[in-house]
Amino acid sequence: MPARLQATYHVRADARTIAARAQGIAVEQSVEMPLGAITDDAVLRDVVGEVQDIADLGNGVFTVRIGLAAATIGDDAGQLLNMLFGNTSLHDDVTLHDVELPSPLFPGPSHGEPGMRARLGAATRALTCSALKPQGAPVALLAHLAAQFTLGGIDWIKDDHGMADQPYGRFADRVPACADAVHEASRRTGHPTRYAPSLSGTLETMRRQLALARAAGLDSAVIAPMVAGFATMQALVRENPDFVFLAHPSMAGAARIAPPLLIGRLFRLVGADAVVFPSHGGRFGYTPQTCADLAARARQDWHGLAPAIPVPAGGMTLARVGEILDFYGPHTMVLIGGSLLEARERLAAETAAFTRAVATNSPR
Repeated sequence: MPARLQATYHVRADARTIAARAQGIAVEQSVEMPLGAITDDAVLRDVVGEVQDIADLGNGVFTVRIGLAAATIGDDAGQLLNMLFGNTSLHDDVTLHDVELPSPLFPGPSHGEPGMRARLGAATRALTCSALKPQGAPVALLAHLAAQFTLGGIDWIKDDHGMADQPYGRFADRVPACADAVHEASRRTGHPTRYAPSLSGTLETMRRQLALARAAGLDSAVIAPMVAGFATMQALVRENPDFVFLAHPSMAGAARIAPPLLIGRLFRLVGADAVVFPSHGGRFGYTPQTCADLAARARQDWHGLAPAIPVPAGGMTLARVGEILDFYGPHTMVLIGGSLLEARERLAAETAAFTRAVATNSPR
């Protein structure tokens, strides 16, 4: 039998209609046409989606598991998302909840958590991260902030995801300036802080941006897979195996795909070494269970892919570091952005307090 993906959906329906609704999803996500119009027996046998299980979750929601032909994916990460949820995402009674693969399909992260730790020489403690903000700030100010973060001993500094190639902060100006500031401050601290600029635009534009980042001595970048596209991210990861890619969740909440699947599993599948997500208790509404499941999906043994490191973010504060690490454990990168920047002229000292707190609350 041809290999099939096992896609699981949560569907709002009643007991009288769920079987027909499940069959409708199976057809929609495979051949998208009346089965009676198909004359090729091989298509009917090997390509049409199969309803494999229906279970009642209660309150008018059912779990529907459908087998989809792996051959319909090819080697295209964008097509994976299309075949899992393309047309059915237009029906507001369905959520894509999970997927199991017959094989890894794609190589996943080039480095993952082990490779990121190796670049820092940080074997066991949790990692640290912050973000350059705000949009609209002059390049000189952003470079100054990058230097202060670095002097505080931060591991990774990323551009805010909204930074692109705006007139007030051209990529070609911002990235070399911030890279130079980080390199110079790192020479003073002896700590190999990394700076990850945010990629934006077309695939060709992002290729040029990565070339500029490489020329500036960088080996990391931020990309938003739901904005850039899975196929674009897949191409960049394959073409730049020496780069670490941090995946930002912008637009991930617009897809009706369960966050543990989308951010924790699929972002990793298409090459994210680290997955940023909104932690519970911050500015966003994810529950503790959703966050725990997402972190577990990013790390778990899955088809031999390197584990991606989960990066809880979105309103985290220095006062919560112990709580965050109690919840997520040391295989985590803690991202604190705006609340560190509130320290203003004390940014380096506040960042140092952050890095000490993470080291103190991590196992030796």
